[in-house]
Amino acid sequence: MTTIDQAPASFAVHIPDAVLEPEPLDPAQVVSGDPQVTGKVLWESADGKQLRGIWQITPGVVTDTEANELFVVVSGRATVAVEGGATLEIGPGDACVLREGDRTTWTVHETLRKAYHISL
Repeated sequence: MTTIDQAPASFAVHIPDAVLEPEPLDPAQVVSGDPQVTGKVLWESADGKQLRGIWQITPGVVTDTEANELFVVVSGRATVAVEGGATLEIGPGDACVLREGDRTTWTVHETLRKAYHISL
């Protein structure tokens, strides 16, 4: 993950054009395809418990255990199946909340880019 150094208290980023850095997936998370993840942390609290950033994943199927997260999809489409819960169909303009500990399976249909806030 890359972080914008010394980011001012207030700033703007054009999410669709932001340059992201590779964030390799754990091979055990990949169910099918060859999904590639990139991202950029735009802000991190001094205690490291709050993160705001941009994240992207290319098509494929992956599993994850979630943090407490709110995100908005900027582009792309995916189906997120929450173990023991809902199946979320997400696309541009959708806001999504995932709970800490949710075990999910992401089926990414079109490269998905999101802006997020995570609480650890």
